[in-house]
Amino acid sequence: MLCKKVTRPRKKAHGKNPVYLNVYDLTPINGYAYWFGLGVYHSGVQVHGVEYAFGAHDRSTSGIFELEPRRCPGFTFRKSICIGSTDLSVREVRAYMESIADNYAGNSYHLITKNCNHFCNDVCLKLTNKSIPRWVNRLARLGLLCNCVLPPELSDTKIRAVSSDHGASEVERKKLKSHSSRRLEAPSKCNDVEVQQLKAVAK
Repeated sequence: MLCKKVTRPRKKAHGKNPVYLNVYDLTPINGYAYWFGLGVYHSGVQVHGVEYAFGAHDRSTSGIFELEPRRCPGFTFRKSICIGSTDLSVREVRAYMESIADNYAGNSYHLITKNCNHFCNDVCLKLTNKSIPRWVNRLARLGLLCNCVLPPELSDTKIRAVSSDHGASEVERKKLKSHSSRRLEAPSKCNDVEVQQLKAVAK
């Protein structure tokens, strides 16, 4: 008696390119607040050896910027979290970043409703279909619930975008330029005054 061979559908393979969330402290108090699931954090998404993040400037052009992984100036690197992996190539990731550039204008940045962590969550969902850990952006969620009582200096504080080429290696700059004819907008460096405002509020 012959047995009929049953062909089972193959499971979709996971992506081969790891995607990391790099988390930074904005204030020393995070050393204590972190263990309670609190704190004030900046984050960026690392894929293909490049870190992408979102910051503020005063124009309507994109606030998305890129830099060397784990080297965002003005902040203290805390940890790197592997969110998942993606099948998207360097060129495809770059094209995706450019496709959402208009949605993340530098002058649309808001600490509570549209910050760097919101950007990273959207990117991670696209690349890995997974969200970032909830504790990274818990301050924003709490602020959204009680926005009416937040001090103006907290609600209006912005984290400035850094220069695309700041701290990036020559190899990485060449790799990015080889896959795109135009760079994401990132004209200004971190604003020390605004970073100090964040730290003062967090104390």
